[in-house]
Amino acid sequence: MSEEGGIAGGPAGHAHGDDEPAALHIATEQQKSPHNIQEDEYPLSPRRHTTTPNPFSRRNTSIDLDDYFTGPRDISKHSKWPLFMQLHGSILPKMIIPLLVVAAWASLITAISIKVPNVNLGISSILLTITGFVVGLGLSFRSSTAYERYAEGRKYWGQLIFTCQGLGRVFWLHAVEREGSKKEDLLAKLTAMNLVVAFAVSLKHKLRFEPYTYYDDLVELVDHIDTFAKSATQENALRPKAGMFKAVGENLGVSFAASNPRKLMKKAQSPLGNLPLEILCYLTAYVDELALNGQLPVGMQQTAAYNNLQALNDVLVNTERVLNTPLPIAYAIAISQITWIYVFLLPFQLLLELGWITIPATVAASYIILGIFFIGHEIENPFGNDVNDLPLDLFCQQIVEDMETIAARPKPRVSEWVDNPRNKVLYPHSESGYSVWAQRPESVIRNALRNRPHAGFDKTEHSEKGEQNA
Repeated sequence: MSEEGGIAGGPAGHAHGDDEPAALHIATEQQKSPHNIQEDEYPLSPRRHTTTPNPFSRRNTSIDLDDYFTGPRDISKHSKWPLFMQLHGSILPKMIIPLLVVAAWASLITAISIKVPNVNLGISSILLTITGFVVGLGLSFRSSTAYERYAEGRKYWGQLIFTCQGLGRVFWLHAVEREGSKKEDLLAKLTAMNLVVAFAVSLKHKLRFEPYTYYDDLVELVDHIDTFAKSATQENALRPKAGMFKAVGENLGVSFAASNPRKLMKKAQSPLGNLPLEILCYLTAYVDELALNGQLPVGMQQTAAYNNLQALNDVLVNTERVLNTPLPIAYAIAISQITWIYVFLLPFQLLLELGWITIPATVAASYIILGIFFIGHEIENPFGNDVNDLPLDLFCQQIVEDMETIAARPKPRVSEWVDNPRNKVLYPHSESGYSVWAQRPESVIRNALRNRPHAGFDKTEHSEKGEQNA
């Protein structure tokens, strides 16, 4: 967990070196409280030079032109445009070149048929009906299988967030801090919770075929543990290089410009290992030590810890299964060929009825057909960097915030929140607080509980109706 996110509003001027200007610090009422520790006594460490203070946060970012072509889409951004007019998240940017090709083809066929004497390339539209059923069936199959993979990927990342929350609660609430080493146990808890975050972040990079550890959101989380990925990064880390023309081609969906996503892994000169699995080994060793030291005194607490570790391993295996089991290539090739053949045959079948209107009609029909085709192709791998892929950065940020929320306060004592005058134990039946009910006999409390289900019924109205019926 980043120090900037954990201690917001601290005296950042002490966190910078002599070369950097001190940040303006305005003390809040909470910071002026004598019960709070003065941060001047414990200055923050120097901040890392990253694009944003918190590498997990996109709060200070804005939508640039490149964001319309690359993703995943930041779902925290809100657009007031009508849905059919929104460009960000649309498949239209990747359809620019295909639609231009279709428009040129339709223009060529139409011009030859109308301008060249004795040449008529128009054919009966019966073929449109026959082939349209096959194309619709193929696109339906492609879309359903692609969305099934997308939904399955989201399910496993939801399971990951659920498991991280459970493991964080086990570490922070169930693990006992031993007398004489409470500070060391506290720091060990925070280290283990950071490794939970590191597991999620490393899984994100692994699913995107990014095998090293030099990424801004990962390097500080795993720098203190020995892994194959860290060794490979120190020895000979390969960094992707993308030129302007290659980047433009990838944004426009040109297949010849697309790089092999596994290029970094294929060119590695040392073992890359499996970083999420290695982090899981460190977490397992920590849970073993907690169990052996008696820091998890209840058996069910140990069971919960080991079950959550197994659930993390289950997420790792199943997300890799979704990633490495795409639609069989024979189906993908056949559906692609059938779709493009149908699109290129459209001008011939529309020419006799529409004339010059064949050109815009072909482009409009192609936008509908190719739009469904390209959407299925984009969401087939839900873990990538396309606009409509799963927002894995947002999921990792949520896990960071969950860990910070769990660790924000010590384990609450039951007496602190039960024996509280603001605790209205019978609300909304009674506005009385805990202290009022604690002074009453037990029989009165149980009588109130017995009568509470009847509080929503108007006895006077029921009695009047009974008299009228009588």
